[in-house]
Amino acid sequence: MRHTIGFYGAGNMAQVMIAGLLNSGFYQKEEIYVYNYRYEPTLKKVKEAYGVKVVSEEETLFEQTDWIILAVKPAVLLQVLPRVKKYLTEEHVLVSVAAGVSTHQIAALTGPHKIIRAMPNTPATIQQAMSSISPNELVSSEQTQFVTEIFNSFGKAKVVSEENIDAVVGVSGSAPAYVYLFIEALADGAVAEGLPREDAYEFASQAVLGAAEMVEKTGKHPGELKDMVTSPKGTTVAAVQSLEESNFRASIMRAVKAAAKRNHEMSEET
Repeated sequence: MRHTIGFYGAGNMAQVMIAGLLNSGFYQKEEIYVYNYRYEPTLKKVKEAYGVKVVSEEETLFEQTDWIILAVKPAVLLQVLPRVKKYLTEEHVLVSVAAGVSTHQIAALTGPHKIIRAMPNTPATIQQAMSSISPNELVSSEQTQFVTEIFNSFGKAKVVSEENIDAVVGVSGSAPAYVYLFIEALADGAVAEGLPREDAYEFASQAVLGAAEMVEKTGKHPGELKDMVTSPKGTTVAAVQSLEESNFRASIMRAVKAAAKRNHEMSEET
């Protein structure tokens, strides 16, 4: 039986997911329903842009779909869950993309249901997300695989234990910001050496993109790839030495741990 999908929320993340599902051919527009909490003009925009089915009542969304993507902010999610609890059946699978809200917290507000926590990152906007998928104990392996395929439609997705969500946030969720800082710093260094800024950003961003592709496509350890370009007495080994002297590696590790720590704190605050 083909599952219908309902989006509770029609903001940026919901639209990214809808676009991914449609562009990949994984879903057709008539199989997707969308309800937007409070703001009606956004719902109209989604209807015009994607041709999906939109509904104006919460109850209708739950009646028409068996998979519900909870695409609202954490504070909103905690407000609406007790209200929509009455619409839930044993057939529903809830997929939350709200940061800092655990499957246990969702279950406490809805009762025992199949709940999956997903954590995509911002490159989802260009169909290049890295998402974690964390199901609770009521979700079957087939259902887990299905939602993984949903998130694969706009990037890559991997099943991880929910206890590792903090680490995922540090290494993936917040990581685009570290990379942007790195690209900016690379470009600044090139500008200091005389390269025009527009060219500097192009060289820096392409270098980062290419290096990431090398790690993914060759399957080689990053250290091995680094060694391949560090010739004796060459420019690269001089640069690597400078980075090591500046505690570059330790700084990145501290950043990942800081993001993970803050995510854990946010979970305790909700």
